[in-house]
Amino acid sequence: MFSTLLLTTDGSEAAEKAAPYAIKLASTFDATLYVMYVVESDAESTEQLNRLQAVQFEGTTELHKRAANAIDRIRSYTDEAGVEIEPVIKIGTPVDVIVRFAEDNAVDTIIMTSQGRSGVKQTLLGSVTERVARRTTVPVLIVDSKGQMGI
Repeated sequence: MFSTLLLTTDGSEAAEKAAPYAIKLASTFDATLYVMYVVESDAESTEQLNRLQAVQFEGTTELHKRAANAIDRIRSYTDEAGVEIEPVIKIGTPVDVIVRFAEDNAVDTIIMTSQGRSGVKQTLLGSVTERVARRTTVPVLIVDSKGQMGI
C-alpha cells in the first residue's frame, strides 16, 4: 500500500509530532521514508535557486547545520524503531519544493504537522501544510501540533 513516504520537518517540536505516524507507516509497510527540510529562499528565479543549490553544502553553513539538526531529531525516533530514513535538504519555497519532490519521487503519502494557527493569522499567512494539501495530488496525512491525527 505504501512504498514511499515523505515526512517534512522545520526543526520545531511541533513538526516532530508527525514522526511517530510516519515511522509506524514506514515500519508496517517496509516503505522508504524521506525526511525533508526545506531551507526557505525567496529567490525569484530558477537561476538564483540553482546557484544557491550549488553552494549550499560548501563548508558547514549555519543553514546546513540547522537542516541537519532538524533531520537528526527525527532520526532519533527512527533509530529507536529500526527504521532507516533518506534525508533530503532542499532550498526554495517550501510548498513548491514539497509538492514537486513528492510528485517527482512517486511519494504515496506526505506526512506533515499543522502548526495550529487560527483566526486572522491563519487567514493572512495560510499554512504550508494547507497549501501543500491543496496543491498536490498526493494524499497528505496531517497531524496537529498536539500529536493527534486529523483529516
